[in-house]
Amino acid sequence: MQTFVRVAALFSAMASSAFAQGAYPTRPIDLIVPFAPGGTSDVIARIVADEMGHILGQNIIIENIGGAGGAIALAKAARATPDGYTFVIGNAGTNAAVYWTTPEVQFNTDSFAPVGLIAKTSPVIAIRNDFLARTPAEFIAYALANPGKVSLGHAGVGSSNYLICRSFVKAAHIEATLVSYRGAGPALTDLLGGHVDGVCDAASSVAPVIQDGRARGLMVSGAARLVQLPDVPTGAEAGAPDFQAEGWNAFFVPKGTPESRIDVLNDALRKAVGSEQVRKRFAELAVLPASDEELSPEFVKDFVPREVEKYRAVFRD
Repeated sequence: MQTFVRVAALFSAMASSAFAQGAYPTRPIDLIVPFAPGGTSDVIARIVADEMGHILGQNIIIENIGGAGGAIALAKAARATPDGYTFVIGNAGTNAAVYWTTPEVQFNTDSFAPVGLIAKTSPVIAIRNDFLARTPAEFIAYALANPGKVSLGHAGVGSSNYLICRSFVKAAHIEATLVSYRGAGPALTDLLGGHVDGVCDAASSVAPVIQDGRARGLMVSGAARLVQLPDVPTGAEAGAPDFQAEGWNAFFVPKGTPESRIDVLNDALRKAVGSEQVRKRFAELAVLPASDEELSPEFVKDFVPREVEKYRAVFRD
């Protein structure tokens, strides 16, 4: 009888241990945002993380880490314990262009496992209200006549905003001084304070200040005007037809995170992006939610290497 009790107790302990190991999440989860508060990645991360937290039944704690175009934050994320309690939001800058813009990064594409794409964004060039050029044509003419005099703020070399700046000046055939910040938020603050002439950002960050008249939209990237910014012309309409770009954000976890936990995060991400609350906020900010296919880890796993090669060609030129 004693033997039976001991065996039963052993099986009970094993079952309890297995259940404890399988339970996830049982405590708050850290979400690293590679920029200062207020930028596109930060805004998208907070919107989605809030809804995911409700779905998972745990708080998701945002940690903003600026610097080096996001490389400092990505390095920390790569070193994190791969247990599903740390994930990071990335974009074209932090997870693709960074390998060609930032020397000796302390991670590579194999340092992360994707959770899923979150959303796609529309790049916008915004300028300060009192800039003497009032139209895109006047702005380009001024920049051509004054090489390097126009200053454009961005979230740091290698960031997606930096890529927007590079794309814009190349498409407009102008020279401009590109000013690095620790995030899009500080760059936008300096624009509103008159310390830079313009910013390169996504509509999710700059649309509100354009809509309320605190800054002027110069042009948007893409084939059509944004519903949220109907008075801001496209690059093609504004004399820079090659200003064609689309931003993206995705969630990643450190390499080695159990697949079962990635599945839990992906399920929460899908439910969050599909929720009425998130879609309403995305629509207000001109953010396009990822499609069902794009939300899968497999899509991101194939997509990121193509983005890396795309920017290798850009910076090789």
